[in-house]
Amino acid sequence: MTAIIKRELSSYFNSAIGYIVLAVFTFFSGLFFYMYCLLSNTTSMSYVFLSMLMIVMLVIPIITMRSFSEERKQKTDQALLTAPISLTEMVLGKFLGAFLLYCICNAVYIIYIFIIACYASPDWAVFLTTMLGMLLMGGALIAIDLFISALTESQVIAAVISIGVGLLIYMLDSLSNLISAEWFTSILHRISFDAHFTNFINGIISLTSVVFFLSVIAIFLFLCVRVFEKRRWS
Repeated sequence: MTAIIKRELSSYFNSAIGYIVLAVFTFFSGLFFYMYCLLSNTTSMSYVFLSMLMIVMLVIPIITMRSFSEERKQKTDQALLTAPISLTEMVLGKFLGAFLLYCICNAVYIIYIFIIACYASPDWAVFLTTMLGMLLMGGALIAIDLFISALTESQVIAAVISIGVGLLIYMLDSLSNLISAEWFTSILHRISFDAHFTNFINGIISLTSVVFFLSVIAIFLFLCVRVFEKRRWS
């Protein structure tokens, strides 16, 4: 599995994808940090993180679009399917490779909080809980998009569908306001990424929210394994 993780990370930086993702993430996070923290003269980075949610929804599909679809297109997935590792280890290797790139992107927030610390006293507890929320939410999105990538051999189709799903997830709270049925609104609120992420933004490590994101990761990685299990025996 370690070999797959290294292979994934090197593939990102042997192509333009890794650098483009880092550039886009750093540009927008820096822009929002300048707008909401430096110009507003505040130590709170809440609006920076909230504004970055849309960017995360767009960036993660770029990270995951080629994970399985490109392997399938180039017929190199056969080597993975016959490798002396389990399908679970293969999928976990792909997931952790993408997740590590996402973690590298998020490392830029550490620079921002230390810039704030040079002039004021930031709320470290809120910052750390928010970072945890960003990583958990990102992991859940990566798992979903990896599953989508496993279903097609086209990077473009995988990216478009992943972006569409990401935007739908982003809009769940807004959609719930348009529906009069309370039971359905309650369901949408329970599966809303934004609602669960808000707990972390407020400095609250909610067990429900942690379990929710971890469950999404586990479910979609499990589905991903089932896709390849079916392909191996077909």
